[in-house]
Amino acid sequence: MTADDVANYLKENPSFFEAYHELLAQLSVPHPHGGRTISIAERQVLALREKSRQLEAKMVELLRFGEENDAVSEKVHRLCIALASALESDTALAAVRSHLSEDFRVPHVALRLWGTATRIEGPEFGAVADATRSYAAGLKHPYCGPNAGFEAATWFGEGGAQILSLALVPLRRAPDAAEAVGLLALGSEESERFYPGMGTVVLERIGDLVSANLLRVLG
Repeated sequence: MTADDVANYLKENPSFFEAYHELLAQLSVPHPHGGRTISIAERQVLALREKSRQLEAKMVELLRFGEENDAVSEKVHRLCIALASALESDTALAAVRSHLSEDFRVPHVALRLWGTATRIEGPEFGAVADATRSYAAGLKHPYCGPNAGFEAATWFGEGGAQILSLALVPLRRAPDAAEAVGLLALGSEESERFYPGMGTVVLERIGDLVSANLLRVLG
């Protein structure tokens, strides 16, 4: 008879210890954190305590995630209010820059618009290479990762040379539109600030907000 045979027998015959209940007091097993032996009852208590600690740690982690999500939601809400209140393009653009820089702590923020009839003086309406426009149109989700020589890194001015990671968010007339009308670029000197595989739901929401409100004030 093997150990597996014994284990299977006990699983299939749960009433065994009812008939031989005295064995529970006589059997001992190794302590999980030491060389001595303890009773099965003590081992069960230790197992329950360990499970309780794991559940408590998981609960603390879930609470932390919840608090972080609430904080991000509040920041997006403030950006939404600022953009909805903007009546002119200058005010809307200023809201994008200030909220992303100060509220979201993104050190470098820039964007370009090319799909609008209105042309206003300013870097946001500067020339953009056809390759960048095509790249933005082909993005199904925001790009997050290293700065691999993107034209968008040059939009940050002198600081562009130090950018190690980027988030590139396509701007569209509607979330499901095929063509892009612009590109929002977020940059950081930290290589892990924007990384492949990170969640992009918040970036997508921000892109939708920026697109809708900028196009609204531009007419």
